[in-house]
Amino acid sequence: MTVQVPEWLVRRGGDLKLASDGKSRFVMLGGEPVYTLAPRPASGKFGCAIKQTNSGRPIACASVADNEEGALGVGLEELRKTLGW
Repeated sequence: MTVQVPEWLVRRGGDLKLASDGKSRFVMLGGEPVYTLAPRPASGKFGCAIKQTNSGRPIACASVADNEEGALGVGLEELRKTLGW
């Protein structure tokens, strides 16, 4: 599953890194994993669980997609909105 690093994240020196489960992605800022995005089944589709890695604080994401890759995309968009970027 290929997920493109969004332009808004690249502009801030960020990147995405595949987690050890092979599905989740770390949002890297300053070389550190700051957020984790994990696709999850949701009503026959996929949602995205987002959490801040150092505190475990969840970030709400009610959007769904047809597949895991799409779920990561909607999770990234929700994270962007939450951060005000």
